[in-house]
Amino acid sequence: MKLFILYQTDIWKNKASRVCFGIFDSRKKAVDSAKYNGLYGSCAKVVIAEVTLNLFEEN
Repeated sequence: MKLFILYQTDIWKNKASRVCFGIFDSRKKAVDSAKYNGLYGSCAKVVIAEVTLNLFEEN
């Protein structure tokens, strides 16, 4: 199962500046929520990270 994590970050998209706004089951719902809450702006960017649930990977 795929999940999509919605973050708002600065224009350089640093991981240190990320603020989590929710976890969604589809990319469309994440984008709609970002638009509804006004997360897009000139000083802020939106990052939607896709993660797979119940997946084990070795690095």
